[in-house]
Amino acid sequence: MAKWGEGDPRWIVEERADATNVNNWHWTERDATNWSSEKLKELLVGLSVESDDGKCEVTEVTKVEGEASINNRKGKLIFFYEWNLKAKWKGTSKSGIKYKGNIEVPNLSDENEMEDLDISVSLCKGEPDTPLFDLMKKEGSEKVRVALNSYLGLLKTEFTQGMILPTANGVTTQQTSQNKVKTDRTQIGSSSTAAPHTTGVKIPTCKFSLRDTFLTSPEELYRVFLNQEMVQAFTHTAAVVEPEKGGKFRLLEGNVFGEFQELVPEEKIVMKWRYNTWPSEHYATVTLTFTDKGNETELKIECRAVPECEEDRTREGWQRYYCQAIKQTFGYGARLC
Repeated sequence: MAKWGEGDPRWIVEERADATNVNNWHWTERDATNWSSEKLKELLVGLSVESDDGKCEVTEVTKVEGEASINNRKGKLIFFYEWNLKAKWKGTSKSGIKYKGNIEVPNLSDENEMEDLDISVSLCKGEPDTPLFDLMKKEGSEKVRVALNSYLGLLKTEFTQGMILPTANGVTTQQTSQNKVKTDRTQIGSSSTAAPHTTGVKIPTCKFSLRDTFLTSPEELYRVFLNQEMVQAFTHTAAVVEPEKGGKFRLLEGNVFGEFQELVPEEKIVMKWRYNTWPSEHYATVTLTFTDKGNETELKIECRAVPECEEDRTREGWQRYYCQAIKQTFGYGARLC
């Protein structure tokens, strides 16, 4: 065996605590089937769409058949997944009449682009025709597509943590050979795909604050940040929001996640908040303060411990993908202070 610092580094076993797969040279594989099965059910059940005709909701995932795995070779992640999914939906008209139907996705696979995904929506046999069927076929199927795209994002961020080990120089480099999760307007800031840095290194941080006004009450604006359906509405993608102290949140295809630390109804929200590309386990502290200004609400956003190199991106992200998106989605538009 060569000594550290000599010879071909691909074959050197560095003396370190884990002593495994140094420089990520050897092939490793992780089975993502069970995790994927649960995550797909979590993302699909409860999805809903609504119109003047009534409301439709995915009530149950009846079939999750397939497999998923991730391989690491020479620091490159290779994703394999193939799923056949079936689910049930129900619709309730404004007059209270209930309808039932099915959803089928036969080709969720790494070989198919998300926009080519076949999402079949049908009514159960014997059910009369209803405008809710058209609602589910159009808007409902698109929500299902967004949720499945979110699954792919989480597979490539949340589940892969720890698969790429630090190399000899202490830097972690993560690449993916398949990058089919497209960067679009729902992603905050730049389209950087850099992996989180390793822990144990102090980084320079900064703080900044923003103020904005919204034509709504503090009660309603406070609810926008904690109601999962409202978060999904203004981010235009699937989200996970647990509205309680210690509750987790994850949105924008896994690009943003964190934990609620303090919740004071109609007054304040304090959260640990981070981009998935920030150094591992590094969180900013974001405090939202809601002030009643009569016919409108002033929102003060205080961000602390933001990496200095991420200040502009974080500031722009909060202005564009929170404040502006909320105003455009819910009609709370007002002049930016």
